[in-house]
Amino acid sequence: MTYFEPQPAPAQVPVRLASPFAPGPPHPLAHRAAEALRLQLRRGELASGLDLGALDKPGGGKMFGVLVVSAPDGRVGYLRAFSGMLGGKWRLDGFAPPLFDAAAREAFWPAGEAELRTLDEHLRAERSRQLWQQLASTYIIPNARGEERPLGALFAPKPPPGGAGDCAAPKLLGHAYRHHLKPLALAEFWWGAPPLTGERHAGEYYPACRAKCGEVLPYMLQGLSVDPAPPLDGAPGQEELRLVYEDPWLLVVDKPRGLLSLPGRHSPLRDSALVRLRRRYPEAPGSLVVHALDAETSGLLLVARDRESHAALQRQFARREADRRHVAWLDGHVAGDQGVVELPLRGKRALTEWRVTQRTERRTQVSLVPRTALPHQLRIHAADPLGLGAPIVGDRLYGGNDTGLMLHAEALSFLHPHTGKRFDLECPAPF
Repeated sequence: MTYFEPQPAPAQVPVRLASPFAPGPPHPLAHRAAEALRLQLRRGELASGLDLGALDKPGGGKMFGVLVVSAPDGRVGYLRAFSGMLGGKWRLDGFAPPLFDAAAREAFWPAGEAELRTLDEHLRAERSRQLWQQLASTYIIPNARGEERPLGALFAPKPPPGGAGDCAAPKLLGHAYRHHLKPLALAEFWWGAPPLTGERHAGEYYPACRAKCGEVLPYMLQGLSVDPAPPLDGAPGQEELRLVYEDPWLLVVDKPRGLLSLPGRHSPLRDSALVRLRRRYPEAPGSLVVHALDAETSGLLLVARDRESHAALQRQFARREADRRHVAWLDGHVAGDQGVVELPLRGKRALTEWRVTQRTERRTQVSLVPRTALPHQLRIHAADPLGLGAPIVGDRLYGGNDTGLMLHAEALSFLHPHTGKRFDLECPAPF
């Protein structure tokens, strides 16, 4: 446990734990703890000899978590954890350990892994399922009442999904209970390269996944004062999608700020533009987002209603036959009136065209046209000193404030993949 120095005032300590499944920014103390961990990640200071390079390889990132806790003597600090393994290790000094019984696991798992390598594909799949059920029996899940249950019992009669019990949040709660620490606030964030599916980005906070933790965390939280979890089908009061264009092949909607574009691999029913559209148009369950927008970014979202249209539109953007234009207010003065930022991101070429459209004493409004489509490209190209050198107003990741991101996808231009008609759609910014 790492204690806060100085200790927070009583009024700064939460009296009730927020639901791990609730989206939105974490409690300020959890944010403070997460920032300390992220600083160590940026500097590579987690553990001697630990190679974090794998986190930056394609699909190599992972979730990290912090749990603010109070000790029996009343002092407040935090615990740290990572999902799964880090650097090929289950256990690292300074991090919450896994929930499985290491001795019980060691008694059969190495031999089981060796056996799997000798089997053909069909037999390997069946034996792998048997071994996972045996592995699940080594996970002992505690709750705040002092009770314990094996992992498999929480999902019975079905087997637990792969990776259940290995996420950061269950590790943190388990470690807190073992050491008689009271959980106060939780935060989980992604670090490293995005998943191959692209729905998570470095530095972003995410709620706990329903697929793996939907049965585990509610049990672990029994005995604590916790806010209720949000409903599966969306956050109360969330602004609705506004339909801009519709035909049998395409949808264009105006996505509000704060709504995800995609639900995420581990939470397929999580509130998002795609889940809402599939619910609204059940006859087109194969709808696919052509270019996702960050949750904090509002504006035009292009959705294909079949795979052929999706592939055709993606080819247009790759060949620069289609355009997306964003508008943003930047916090500061931008030298020059227009230009191109070519600043690689994670070793990949990234290109953004920009033009100043308005200036005030302290801010600059710009038009941004991304010519590549990398996560957080516009936000980084705006904030980086080698880019425009002025973060987007409200950018809590790259600018330091959280007043609401002033970035809006205001225009789309593309050829209809079936009719060949040119579409030029615009949607004014709400700021």
